[in-house]
Amino acid sequence: MDKRALLENIKLFVLDMDGTFYLGERILPGSLRFISRVRETGRRFLFFTNNSSKTPALYIEKLARMGLAVSREDIVTSGDVAIDYLNRRHRGASVYLMGTEALQKDFADAGLRLVPGEGADGDPRGRPDVVVCAFDTELAYAKLERACTYIRNGAVFLATHEDINCPTEAGFIPDCGAFCAAIELSAGRSPKYLGKPNAETADKLLALAGVPREALAFVGDRLYTDVAAGVNNGMAGFLVLSGETKAEDAASSDIKPDAVFRDLGEIADLL
Repeated sequence: MDKRALLENIKLFVLDMDGTFYLGERILPGSLRFISRVRETGRRFLFFTNNSSKTPALYIEKLARMGLAVSREDIVTSGDVAIDYLNRRHRGASVYLMGTEALQKDFADAGLRLVPGEGADGDPRGRPDVVVCAFDTELAYAKLERACTYIRNGAVFLATHEDINCPTEAGFIPDCGAFCAAIELSAGRSPKYLGKPNAETADKLLALAGVPREALAFVGDRLYTDVAAGVNNGMAGFLVLSGETKAEDAASSDIKPDAVFRDLGEIADLL
């Protein structure tokens, strides 16, 4: 099936952000044209980012600076998926969040019972039931030490997403998956990941989408998160070459995208 025929079946595009729609503070070529074409053809878009260092409100502000006005309903993050999962599977549990102040506020506003991270030296008041590792751009050694201690002492270990690096205009910086690797080596436990490409993310987006599974496409610059979220969950997975993944990476990968595009502008041209 050619690219145009594949796109004909898609009613909702789930867009990655970093490396797909923008890179750092720079919007990528064709991104706004893609949004216009999606709207013109009666389709829908939804942003989903594994980047849990910021809240949806901050992403709304960032997109507005780039010329795109969106609402809260247009953005979902791996932090949102983690909040849903905790409220469903660990309701009432105490949670230690290794995350930014912005994400801490989102968790608290959702009614989750956060512990401040004191007591890693043995004070039982500081022992949480669950540790959540996020993309903590405010990471300090004390946070990492507490997370390892709590997990070693039996806390459930969750992670918002498994991205190893986050793309920026200056290159790549360590992301949540890299932090989790350090914790695994120290505490001897692996986390349950909740963001792309995992079923918890696919299920949440399907519930929001109101379209059949086969009418939803994940679009992004990473094979192991964006594309895998689609192809592993009965949806389409489209790769764009505007971020982390190069054409030669896609050719040699076990994860096979349904289609590969230069960028969002190429998709717009085919809609």
